Amino acid sequence: MYPGHIHRPPTERAVEVHQPTPLPPAAVVPAPIVPVQPGTVPTVASIVLPDGRVVTGYAIDHARPEPVTAKPAVSRTAVNIALRGVGFLAVCGGLLLLTSFIAALTAFITQLITLAAVIFGGWIAVQVLSASGHKGGTTVNIRRAVFKRNHFHG
Repeated sequence: MYPGHIHRPPTERAVEVHQPTPLPPAAVVPAPIVPVQPGTVPTVASIVLPDGRVVTGYAIDHARPEPVTAKPAVSRTAVNIALRGVGFLAVCGGLLLLTSFIAALTAFITQLITLAAVIFGGWIAVQVLSASGHKGGTTVNIRRAVFKRNHFHG
């Protein structure tokens, strides 16, 4: 199914080897000293490194935060009054929702009663108006005789 492996000799490639070139040491030239007024520029600090180089720079004066003033403690009475106010508002909101719910429930029940009265009244009207089996007069059954008002049928 697959063709057999064909052996080919490896190809030769030219390889270039790069060697790092060392950099010559940088010439350290001391910075010229400029006379400056003592209070306007921060102090200059110099550090001598182990290899003999000197690093000069401005000394960093870390900003110190201002001391925090102690806050007065909140009295327990103030906390209780605040909590009572929040509780009162919650109760008022709950009562408002409760009264709204009761009003909606009352309206719903009133609508159900009205609907039942209309349906029941319609049923009664159909019963009364559809009693057309009797065509006038009152029918009274006495034994086997049927009496209609002003008429006798035997």
